[in-house]
Amino acid sequence: MKGSMMDYPLTLNAILERLPQYYAGVEVVSRLPNTSIHRYTYADFYHRARALGEALCRRGLQSGDRVATLCWNHYAHMEAYFGVPAAGGVIHTLNLRLHPSELAFIVNHAQDRFLIVDDVLLPLWQQFADKTSVERVFVIRHEKKPLPPGMEDYETLLAEACGDFSYPRIDENDAAAMCFTSGTTGNSKGVVYSHRAIVLHALAFSLPDALAISQLDTVMALAPMFHANAHGVPHVAVMLGCKMVLPGRQLDPTSVLELFTAEQVTFATAVPTVWTTISEALSKEPGRWRLAPGLRGFVGGTACPEALMRKLDQQGIRLIQVWGMTETTPVGVCSTLKSYMRDWKEDEKYKVRIRQGRALPFVETRVVNDKGEAPWDGQTMGELQVRGPWVAASYFRAPETADRWTADGWLRTGDVATIDREGYIQIADRAKDLIKSGGEWISSVDLENALAGHPAIREAGVIAVPHPKWDERPVAVIVLQPGMKITPEELRAYLSSRFAKWQLPDACVFVDELPHTSTGKLSKLELRKRFVAWNWDQAG
Repeated sequence: MKGSMMDYPLTLNAILERLPQYYAGVEVVSRLPNTSIHRYTYADFYHRARALGEALCRRGLQSGDRVATLCWNHYAHMEAYFGVPAAGGVIHTLNLRLHPSELAFIVNHAQDRFLIVDDVLLPLWQQFADKTSVERVFVIRHEKKPLPPGMEDYETLLAEACGDFSYPRIDENDAAAMCFTSGTTGNSKGVVYSHRAIVLHALAFSLPDALAISQLDTVMALAPMFHANAHGVPHVAVMLGCKMVLPGRQLDPTSVLELFTAEQVTFATAVPTVWTTISEALSKEPGRWRLAPGLRGFVGGTACPEALMRKLDQQGIRLIQVWGMTETTPVGVCSTLKSYMRDWKEDEKYKVRIRQGRALPFVETRVVNDKGEAPWDGQTMGELQVRGPWVAASYFRAPETADRWTADGWLRTGDVATIDREGYIQIADRAKDLIKSGGEWISSVDLENALAGHPAIREAGVIAVPHPKWDERPVAVIVLQPGMKITPEELRAYLSSRFAKWQLPDACVFVDELPHTSTGKLSKLELRKRFVAWNWDQAG
């Protein structure tokens, strides 16, 4: 016997159509690449997103065609987030921080037909345009300069729409968006998001026990819109009718805090390195910024140091730790306290808050090692595996990657983790970043977070370096706070209260800065390359 409910498809079109009915007057605020502020309402956004869909169809867009974007975070990029899928197309966000040769590979592999690009990014596009088969290029002109030959104006494209656009028939399992992984090993791999996956992710993301977003919030998509759906913020904001703030390319802490203050932002997303710079700016000028009461920050990408979380709490920003991947749309796990934990001592609460968290509803998690599925004891490590309605089941046109999924349908994340009896996941490391010394495992993440708590340290990365006796030993690469000094011996003494002697770094190297990925995460791959010729005779 089947239920008697309507077969109503979960599509982005349904979210878009709510805007003129319920949220027409809510603002979308963008800082443009030329630093000017652009404001319009969701009513404007709605009509322009539909116009984009109609105009693309007039230009020959077919169901499933990929439309690439090479843009910063602003209103026109948001229009593509909804206008392209509304027309049956697939928005493919390109990571503007990648090398042109990798971008060429990604565009060709995705088989992109059209491109929407910021005028300030045309020099990047022109470095690899002749290596692709993109048919049409539409330029968002922030400065009224002549367009290069063969390119078309984005506003002219929208003006071609007549306003009588009817959505094509879209199934909720049809593709809506595409994003490629960062490609830390081998070529980048494409993840294709369905309408259904994005809608369900947005619903779970906004739950009170997750990020607790409501229409009362002013949300900032501080995470780049070219990376994993901007952590899901644009879809949540439009679904709920939240005031939306988009920071453009000005991501320095002063520019971000100016928007926080001017627009009274109540929710934002970023990686720990960005939150670190914001905390430092708040410390330098404590009376300058008027933050909204109850400002919350989503933090993901890498583990958030407890010291940073405590500092931002004192500064009026409450961080919420999450975990996810490009393959999980991207949020799968969120660390919020359970009801009875509210009465715990503060130190105990922080121990929970710095974990990656509990799986969101409908996401299943398990930890698997050589002995099978690990118990939820908070101690037994293994590979974290996940499955759920917004978890990828394959990569785009990459059959050689089938081993990333188990025979029974779980995604093998490559993260080494534990799960405690309360269901909270703790990421110990990426599998390739664990340090195996004398047959025992050492977590580089734990060492990094402990080092980040020292007042003299701005940032730290810990890597495994081959050792003639112990197989591998940890080396800490450290950026000090301006004007601070500390010796390796003092750092090892500082760590000794939390780690056994054999877990302590055998060497500490002080540098001016650490390498980061295109999304702001510490690049262990690049760090290992820099120290591939390490000589233990120089250890300090």
